[in-house]
Amino acid sequence: MREKTKAHIRYKGANGENVPGVTTILGILNKPALVKWANNLGLQGIDSSRYRDEMADIGTLAHYLIMCHLTGQTPDTSDYSPNQVDLAENATLSYYEWEKGHDIEPILVEAALVSPQYGYGGTVDLYAAVDGVPTLVDFKTGKAIYPEMVYQLAAYKQLLQEHGYEVGPARILRIGRDADEGFEEKVVTGLERQWAIFNHCLGIYNLQKAIKKGEN
Repeated sequence: MREKTKAHIRYKGANGENVPGVTTILGILNKPALVKWANNLGLQGIDSSRYRDEMADIGTLAHYLIMCHLTGQTPDTSDYSPNQVDLAENATLSYYEWEKGHDIEPILVEAALVSPQYGYGGTVDLYAAVDGVPTLVDFKTGKAIYPEMVYQLAAYKQLLQEHGYEVGPARILRIGRDADEGFEEKVVTGLERQWAIFNHCLGIYNLQKAIKKGEN
């Protein structure tokens, strides 16, 4: 049975200590679009926390279905509601639509990696030869591509490089949950400035954590 949330992944450093994940670190950033989204749901009488958790479960399931497709496994969706399965399958179909236009040779699929140098962890959705080029692909099932998603790519690129994997272009692939929504793709190269932003967030995160512990 598939675990419902990626947030439960615990990353550990070389000494066995817990290290923060990429999404946790970027949680320190202000996200005005998220606040507006939550307010709009509230005006409609919808509990934004419950709705967010529901969408997160659907996203996790979509990732799982794609992973099973790429690795030849048979998926088990018994822990999910029929509506969640339907929406996750819509996203998976959007992935298939994107895949048809490329030659994909998977190298790593949902690989949890830790940076010994910087002390953080993250799970790479897909690292593959895409049309013969070593490429990082991150899947998103929301309604838009936001700047912090590119900061995530930079962090994942660093993880891959530390573990000896060459990275050419990096792609955010937004796969729609709604029927016939299709996919949206953002291809980026370089990522030096985005990495700098992530590294600053990591520094702030660690400082805040030290303050909470009462360290000088």
